[in-house]
Amino acid sequence: QVQLVESGGGLVQVGDSLRLSCTGRTVATDNMAWFRQRSVKEREFVGIRWNAGTSGLTEYSSSVKDRFTISRDNAKTTLYLQMNSVKLEDTGTYYCAAHYSGTYRDPSAWTYWGLGTQVTVSS
Repeated sequence: QVQLVESGGGLVQVGDSLRLSCTGRTVATDNMAWFRQRSVKEREFVGIRWNAGTSGLTEYSSSVKDRFTISRDNAKTTLYLQMNSVKLEDTGTYYCAAHYSGTYRDPSAWTYWGLGTQVTVSS
């Protein structure tokens, strides 16, 4: 059983930075991603870090590209989402996910999920 635990969410202001963390044993070996769910909208892709073959390669959605960065600690136990220059529309619950099969931008392709951490951006 893979358990993922997100942390680091909170209340920030527009333009601030925030770093989210995701811990779990699969961080060391599997492809990992961040998704978010804003209000009643569907869960959406934020970014991915591939771990096999092209280890360390990342890709982001157009809405967060150049503002958010996914990284992993040297101990390979924690996945991070560094959020810079946050905007009001970044408000939502952020989830990390592990192990996908199929289309990585589709949340249904991912097998393991954390319970999420809430990020609220205020003006």
